[in-house]
Amino acid sequence: KSTLFDCLSGAQRPDSGRILLSGRDITRLPEHDRARLGLARTFQQIAVFPRLTVGENVRIGAEQAGRRAPAEAARATGRTLALLGLAGLRDRPAAALPGGVLRLVELGRALAADPGVLLLDEPAAGLDRAETERLALLLRALAGNGLAVLLVEHDRELVDRIADTVYTMDRGRTGAVRATAVGGGRSGAA
Repeated sequence: KSTLFDCLSGAQRPDSGRILLSGRDITRLPEHDRARLGLARTFQQIAVFPRLTVGENVRIGAEQAGRRAPAEAARATGRTLALLGLAGLRDRPAAALPGGVLRLVELGRALAADPGVLLLDEPAAGLDRAETERLALLLRALAGNGLAVLLVEHDRELVDRIADTVYTMDRGRTGAVRATAVGGGRSGAA
């Protein structure tokens, strides 16, 4: 599943096939070009810059897409921090924060780029029940507002709460597919 995300995001090239984003073949494009086209991701292992503050980590996402002037990136950073409840931690170094908060910082960096497609690799790993509940509500709202969310997650309860379509994978092959009754957005899970 992580290899699939690596191929979709451009970190790895597929051996065969094509990757289409809004009908455009992006198979050979590097990661930064895919980001500029509106593709963002998080990782199974938390990937933040520990020496930077929460605000600086999120701002990197706003700037990474390469579509924003500095003032607009600052506004996107502020909006994203507020959305995730991280505004009060803006100036705190990431290294001093617990894992659940770091997951939100990483998600914030991805969301600050204003993506059209969001790839989430095990976003609930290490979260407690309350944090997972907040994550579920947030992801449903984002999908309901038109963000396409592709989620790799082992927490079946979370998947059932947020995914419109669920694909299972076994040894790299797609297995069962089911549509859920959640509705309202564009989200899928594997």
